[in-house]
Amino acid sequence: MGFIAWIVVGAIAGFLANLVVGSRGGLLMMVVLGIVGGLVGGFVATSVLKMGSVDGINMESIVIATLGAIAVSFVVGFATRPSGLFHR
Repeated sequence: MGFIAWIVVGAIAGFLANLVVGSRGGLLMMVVLGIVGGLVGGFVATSVLKMGSVDGINMESIVIATLGAIAVSFVVGFATRPSGLFHR
């Protein structure tokens, strides 16, 4: 997938993940969250579940990237909250 497609899918997935999770990140953070979510979601979908892929601007890619972004957002939120993983 091309660089521009990663940004577009990342922006859409990051926006949708922010709506679901309710975080207050800016536009750049949404795009980064979506791109990282696409990487995580694409890896899990293709390697672990043996289905789907993030290979273009289509509904399957957006759904997989959004689910990955939601998962990444929960992990980051858990690790950075005061009673989370790194704050004892």
